[in-house]
Amino acid sequence: MLATVLDRHLRRAALAVLVCLPVIALAPGDAAAAKGVSRYPTRATRPAFTVRPGQLGRAHAAATKKKTKKKKSGPILRGNPARALLSFQAMQKAYYILGSGLYKGEPFSYLWPFSQALAATVSVANVPALRTTMTRELKARLVGLRAYLDPNNSGTPEGTFLSTLAGFDGTVAPPVGPGGAKYYDDNAWIGIELMRIYRLTRESSALGGAEGIMAFEMEGWQASPQLGCSGGVPFSNLPGNTDRNTITTAPAAQLAVQLYKVTANPQYLQFAVQAYEWVRTCLLLGTNMYGDHVNRRGLIEPHLYSYTQGVMIGAGTLLYQATGNSAYLYEARQTATASLAYFTPERLGAENPFFPSIYFRNLLYLDSVTHDPPGPKIAQAYVDYAWTHLRLAGNLFVAGSPPSGQLLVQAAIVQIYALLSSPPSTYF
Repeated sequence: MLATVLDRHLRRAALAVLVCLPVIALAPGDAAAAKGVSRYPTRATRPAFTVRPGQLGRAHAAATKKKTKKKKSGPILRGNPARALLSFQAMQKAYYILGSGLYKGEPFSYLWPFSQALAATVSVANVPALRTTMTRELKARLVGLRAYLDPNNSGTPEGTFLSTLAGFDGTVAPPVGPGGAKYYDDNAWIGIELMRIYRLTRESSALGGAEGIMAFEMEGWQASPQLGCSGGVPFSNLPGNTDRNTITTAPAAQLAVQLYKVTANPQYLQFAVQAYEWVRTCLLLGTNMYGDHVNRRGLIEPHLYSYTQGVMIGAGTLLYQATGNSAYLYEARQTATASLAYFTPERLGAENPFFPSIYFRNLLYLDSVTHDPPGPKIAQAYVDYAWTHLRLAGNLFVAGSPPSGQLLVQAAIVQIYALLSSPPSTYF
């Protein structure tokens, strides 16, 4: 399949640059400690800590009353930029493993939370007042990212969609960690952020890394006639997985448009259109919103998540910008209108903040093109509620019932505050 959409030279070049991302060196014994973790994503959202009844209110009161000395150096920040930075600093203090490039988990975080910590770092780096101060942090995230890379899918076969293309494992790859299954949505999140890094730094390694991920995503396309609603990008390469998801296929389309805008390679735009139209054909519900996935028989799982709507809103907006075809923008606005009516503050509050962070990013991006006001307003209300009611001493955030803290939650809040502090043109 790949030979029809990506020429051999591009594949080799992308792989070569992807493998050249910085190499990580960790202490002896870390690999052994990483063994025994359960399969992603079952435990990827395990809380780092849980707040006991009544503890949240007391901690928040302490956080609001505590006085800190003002530092004379550094930019003077207020409002959203200040909260983005404070939340980012809290994320680093609570979850980052100094000197490793990685975040805490079992013993290291899964790629899913790591991808969002990377997105948080890139988002803060795009805040105009903070851009020059985040260079070191961006480099550190790339060092950590290298630990998840499986350059050639070597070792035990990983399922029915085995390939020899480089990709990022759901857990830290050998020899440091157990490696294992690759998740197409997580790889797409990483690719999208590498493109944002490329736009910030113009470093060819970031562009090459994104192209390597794009090759992996494109080869994952499921064109088997034995599948109901043939096509789409699967959730993972685990054995027997035949589900194809909105949240895997639409972000792959977004990454493809990003690459097309930089390289002008028509194969990327062709894939983006193919992926977008497949989701429209196979997962669009009568409500103008999108179901979660289709199974091997082509039956839709209709559960609605905010982020599945968000990625199609963003994909439609990006395709409109790339092609000038107003139908894409019209479809994005249809889904945005339906989503704004359905995803009330109560429904958004019931989701892990990761989901609204993706939703808000894409909604804000659409708003920047159509100049509709709802996106910034609801995103601002969401994080302001979190700042007042879900923030502990030290600016750590909790979510869920019972309230608990985790890297995925903190990274989401950082992203939303940073997105509200930066131009939407930096989102993709």
